[in-house]
Amino acid sequence: MRRHIRTRAFPAALGLAAAAALAAAGLGAAVAPALAADGAPLTVAITGENRVDLSLQGDNGDPSEPQVTLRLAAPGSDEPGDDGVIPVVHHGDYKIKIDASGLKGVAAVKLPCGGTGLTAVCTGDEINAGEDYNRLGGIRLDTTDESAAGDFGSIEVTGEGEGVSFTPLTIDVLVGGPEFLNHELAEPKGFEAGDTYEAPVGFRNAGGMAADGAVLRFHGSRGLDFPDSYGNCAYKKTTDGPLLRQGTDAICTFSGSYEAGEAYALAEPLKVATADFALLDIVNYGFSAVAPAKAKALLDDDGYTPGTGAPLTLKEAPGAAPADYTRYAELDLPTGNTYDLVLTGASAKGGVGDTVDAEIGFRNDGPGWLSALRSGGESIGFTVEVPKGATVTKAPDGCRFTTIDEGVKGYLCWVSTPLLEDAKLSFPFELRIDKVVPDAKGEVALPSWDNPREPNQSNNTAWIVLNGSDDGQGAGGSSDGGASASPSPSASGDTSGTSGSSGTSGDSGSGGQGSGSSGGGLALTGAGGVLLIGGVAVLVLGAGAAAVVVTRRRGTA
Repeated sequence: MRRHIRTRAFPAALGLAAAAALAAAGLGAAVAPALAADGAPLTVAITGENRVDLSLQGDNGDPSEPQVTLRLAAPGSDEPGDDGVIPVVHHGDYKIKIDASGLKGVAAVKLPCGGTGLTAVCTGDEINAGEDYNRLGGIRLDTTDESAAGDFGSIEVTGEGEGVSFTPLTIDVLVGGPEFLNHELAEPKGFEAGDTYEAPVGFRNAGGMAADGAVLRFHGSRGLDFPDSYGNCAYKKTTDGPLLRQGTDAICTFSGSYEAGEAYALAEPLKVATADFALLDIVNYGFSAVAPAKAKALLDDDGYTPGTGAPLTLKEAPGAAPADYTRYAELDLPTGNTYDLVLTGASAKGGVGDTVDAEIGFRNDGPGWLSALRSGGESIGFTVEVPKGATVTKAPDGCRFTTIDEGVKGYLCWVSTPLLEDAKLSFPFELRIDKVVPDAKGEVALPSWDNPREPNQSNNTAWIVLNGSDDGQGAGGSSDGGASASPSPSASGDTSGTSGSSGTSGDSGSGGQGSGSSGGGLALTGAGGVLLIGGVAVLVLGAGAAAVVVTRRRGTA
């Protein structure tokens, strides 16, 4: 959502005295256009996409969305100052002319600023610093019945105004140029964590023209690696920062001509090694048509290390079926690994008025990690009942007071994902004993679910035991009475965060989208209380009672 930012009523070049004089005169005189410090006109660039490729396959994006957004980029920052104001660096009438006559017979054009046909004029009298708040409008382009492969034209965008010099923009439009679709990926039958996947990487030129050169980009998330190193590729491995963004990226360049309608494949499969902890990790790749001169610059990108082996090469793939190719090629890998979530309880003894500690443990015994790459790092929830006769005086930051079931009060605690394969977290509670109840128990539990990725759910329940008959803690079974304690005024009401540390703090970034075929993983939405496990949604905590709703969710990790 765009912030509502005030802009200054006077150009930044005006001093306080000049602004006061104008205000005293009631702005009866026109405000002079801003000039650069040396008296030269202010230089403002017209910005937007400078290249649009239109597909003859009809895949040119949402018809209601423009491919080009025109803006004016002026000197200065578009970030507001402490007063919430973005300066106006130019006052004075100006015109921006859009001439798309070069696209006549090439493509259909929809122009901004009320333009009809192939021309439009945008007008204004103020330009803000920076670019963000100087939006002129969007240009939408589509093919027509007259469009043919190889049709080419340009849109010229120019500007004029007193005291301002506009840098023009040229937008080149190519119809039916090279258009690469990627060979689909599929997990081999019986594939397991620790195995190496030989990915059938390749592309088909579905466009109307040959391509001079090609570039391959591929990515593997944290549990995947690419054991081979190729001389025409460069690699970047990210091992720190948010887990959602860790993994390996690579760029490979290929020279040569790649003909329209033909398919090509790597001379050897791309090897993708999976770690023992890998589970629903993501591998994806994509080819694009990039000329060799531009492709070389990609290998010099900051943070990439050149490969050391022989070059990776492409070969023709005669007889390839067009149905085997898609725009986005990605795969969840492997899908058959498992994890084991474990809850541990606590026991304590004390008299009336005593405050005791109860530290709840949460860990993953693996072997798989909870990548949560498709759910974007949503959280896992578990509940903690308060034993009879006790009141929680201090709850962990990651827990909040709630109604667990009808007549049962307690806490809902959250664990952020991704969750490492050996994660160990603690949730320390403090309880005041208001009444000594022998063997008072409070259940600590994850919701029950039918989840093949956690086959052992016997350790998903634990207990807080106060004044037990022995020093051990109860195991399994139902508690001997629901908890009815109310929260202490000092108890935490925070609904987010994780107690302890596993290096797995949630990240809102998306780890990938597309046609992944996994059945799902484990994720709990932070706001609605819906636990998504293997495609089954469990409404963990409703208004007083738990309810179960079964749905299908494809591609949740």
